[in-house]
Amino acid sequence: MHRYFPHTAEDEARMLDVVGVSQVEELFASVPEHCRHKEPLNLTALTEWDLKARAAELAGAMPAAGSAWVGAGSYQHYIPAVVPALASRSEFYTAYTPYQPEMSQGTLQAIFEFQTLIARLLGMEVANASMYDGATSLAEGALMACRVTKRSKIAVSAALHPNYRRVVDTYCSAAQITVVTLPVTAEGITDTAALAEDGKDLAALLVQSPNFFGVIEPLSAQADWIHERKGLLVAGFTEAMAFGLLTSPGSQGADIVCGEGQSLGLTQSFGGPYLGLMATRKSLMRNLPGRLVGQTTDTAGKRAFVLTLSTREQHIRREKAVSNICSNAGLCALTCGIYLASVGSTGLRHMAKLNHDKAEYLKAGLLAAGVTMTMPQSW
Repeated sequence: MHRYFPHTAEDEARMLDVVGVSQVEELFASVPEHCRHKEPLNLTALTEWDLKARAAELAGAMPAAGSAWVGAGSYQHYIPAVVPALASRSEFYTAYTPYQPEMSQGTLQAIFEFQTLIARLLGMEVANASMYDGATSLAEGALMACRVTKRSKIAVSAALHPNYRRVVDTYCSAAQITVVTLPVTAEGITDTAALAEDGKDLAALLVQSPNFFGVIEPLSAQADWIHERKGLLVAGFTEAMAFGLLTSPGSQGADIVCGEGQSLGLTQSFGGPYLGLMATRKSLMRNLPGRLVGQTTDTAGKRAFVLTLSTREQHIRREKAVSNICSNAGLCALTCGIYLASVGSTGLRHMAKLNHDKAEYLKAGLLAAGVTMTMPQSW
């Protein structure tokens, strides 16, 4: 196998010395002996068609491990055939930042339409040109709230997706932001009354609705609670499809809305690439990370699109850049935009209702079979 590595024997010896072993095989000491294949691989060259048939045969011989019903941020929804048909066109594959508007009108318009659809869906005034995923989007929302309020302490609901919470903690630890955890009531709602202090030093309250337990949070009351303390409400979500039925976070007083857009036209793809959605109020736009495409008119008075805001660019703002996110998920955002434009508000509501009704049907069946619904004692 050494012929595939561009290192000389002397290079390998120096690297092994640095890590404290004498030979490459020692790097695999943690792998049990019985799990190691020591004989030469018996490989036979196959044609492309034979290889596909063999792979299908092997896949069919593997027993199913069972079904996982808890989506927890990854959902298998129906995707209309028009979505992959349009999103897979070759002219969309390159998702570079459209720095030259005169050469990038199609890309800019696609992002502009995506932003418009997301702002309407979340009930906000502006949305950026997407983020990496829901977890990093929510973490960026926490940092944004701290920049706006010039405070360094946030309260986070214990009903937040645990993976999202880990990402928020990582971002905040590096930024020296204190994170306070708010417990959950017996009904599964975030308990703001449990905060020992009055919360006047909080930059933001981070909640997820529907939360990790599927409970709809009282966002309006939570917005009033944090606004009385001059902080911001950052509302997160993992299932964007829910807003086909639920009142949008923006209309309930949320200042920043962040979450995952995978269920809007994207396949599960073993966990990625996914799509981070982020929207806010116009008054906070200058603190929004990522990029923002705007609409204007050219010298001939025709409709035109420009990269209006690019606040993260380190080459422009250097240490004052609001984010280290370097690329928007352009193709994923385009797919989401095509999906929302295809199904429309009526279709989105219809699919959201189907999901709700089927979940209720499953719940009723489980309860009839003797399953009980309880909140975990410690979370």
